[in-house]
Amino acid sequence: MSYTKDIEALSSVIGANSTWKDINPESAVRMRLQNRFNTHLDIAKYNAKIMREDMAAYDADNSKYTQSLGCWHGFIGQQKMISIKKYFGGTKRKYLYLSGWMVAALRSEFGPLPDQSMHEKTAVADLIRELYTFLKQADAWELNHLFRALDDAKDAGDAAKQKEIIEKIDNFETHVVPIIADIDAGFGNPEATYLMAKQMIEAGACCIQIENQVSDEKQCGHQDGKVTVPHADFLAKINAVRYAFLELGVDDGVIVARTDSEGAGLTKQIAVTNEPGDLGDQYNSFLEGEYIESADEINNGDVVIKSNGKLLKPTRLASGLFQFRRDSNIDRVVLDCVTSLQNGADLLWIETPTPNVEHIKLMVDRIKEQEPNAKLVYNNSPSFNWTLNFRQQVFDAWEKEGKDLSAYDRAGLMSVKYDDTELAAVADEWAKEFQAKASREAGVFHHLITLPTYHTAALSTDQLVEGYFGEEGMLAYAKGVQRQEIRRNIATVKHQDMAGSNIGDDHKEYFSGEAALKAGGKDNTMNQFENN
Repeated sequence: MSYTKDIEALSSVIGANSTWKDINPESAVRMRLQNRFNTHLDIAKYNAKIMREDMAAYDADNSKYTQSLGCWHGFIGQQKMISIKKYFGGTKRKYLYLSGWMVAALRSEFGPLPDQSMHEKTAVADLIRELYTFLKQADAWELNHLFRALDDAKDAGDAAKQKEIIEKIDNFETHVVPIIADIDAGFGNPEATYLMAKQMIEAGACCIQIENQVSDEKQCGHQDGKVTVPHADFLAKINAVRYAFLELGVDDGVIVARTDSEGAGLTKQIAVTNEPGDLGDQYNSFLEGEYIESADEINNGDVVIKSNGKLLKPTRLASGLFQFRRDSNIDRVVLDCVTSLQNGADLLWIETPTPNVEHIKLMVDRIKEQEPNAKLVYNNSPSFNWTLNFRQQVFDAWEKEGKDLSAYDRAGLMSVKYDDTELAAVADEWAKEFQAKASREAGVFHHLITLPTYHTAALSTDQLVEGYFGEEGMLAYAKGVQRQEIRRNIATVKHQDMAGSNIGDDHKEYFSGEAALKAGGKDNTMNQFENN
């Protein structure tokens, strides 16, 4: 963009209309720049290109992995991206994640719900739209400060400062970044998945994550009782999402295929198979059961299939579900991942029981034997006890090395008494290095934390409540919140400005000139924070 040239171009348009004499071309250009994306579908197209470029960059250099944090409200996502720009100077390889868990727990009209796809289908698209509305407002807010600084430089006759600010405007980087959005198991049949995917894409999603659980039996990936579907069912939903992307013109939209097979020991149905060795036959080969010799061994209601050239009577539970062999979980993960990549998915998501790079690598290496460019989206889940996991990993490593571990109780390593030990320090270093190591050794392109801001909201509220309703009173807010906002230069300390008060004042001046009734005068208490 070129601020100066855009003003010149719009001046010609306005000058050609004699009744537009009160329209200031510079003001109009400012409003255009503050609204970079006219529709949220434009956002989806813009961010799909970014994700594809980031995926290619990772293929060339696995240190260039991407990251995100889950955000349950537009304001949370907005503040995250403002902070990213403040601390790192740009948004490169930093995304947002939208968790179905947080939609269920925090955004449903039913109230808090478990992560079982019981929330309204429209809630996910509504949150995507809300996140991008707040990110667009962050663009308008930051540019508004640049425009005001430019006006001050003009009033002061400082040409060098004007040039510096215009360069910042011309090279402005948007807060609008890719969102990896969770569609759970598709909320119904493939047609339902397609319709919901369309809603999500129209709201701005360039990347949709879908899992291979039964839609009406969906469980959180870190809970028991997960039931997977045969490959044909899952691939139909991957196709439905791809058709939605293509229909809306997002030709490079990204699909993440999530498999819960490692922790899922059940299936609702036996796969359709037409010949030995096809996908259905491979799926059925994992079933728990017993081989029989004759019809006399079939009881009333039993199901019998032909597998490996013999008659197999699969184990069926009282629920009607069928059980997989307990030793088949890794093999099922690998088959699910390879099949998904060979049938339209772009990235993989594997839920693991612990954050262990060697365990992830074991599966990824097997996948890469068939699909060398396989890349993972990995859930750095709050469902893991990260401190305990890494302390136990260090304990186990030291035990193999023959170190004296008599000072440690492996089961009790979470205890505060170990916080200042050598083992705890090494474990913290392992946690610090986890993402880079997993990306380097185990094919992780994207690291996310599904619901961190759920926990941060609870933690900060707990801390404020303890002091404010206790002995500290107002000091708990003054010292624990506002003073920290000021010291850390967090924009929300001027909450009226953050909510758009200054933008509104400038618009009033554009529209009404000197007659504008503005909120930002000398009596605005926000001025108390001007020189902090």
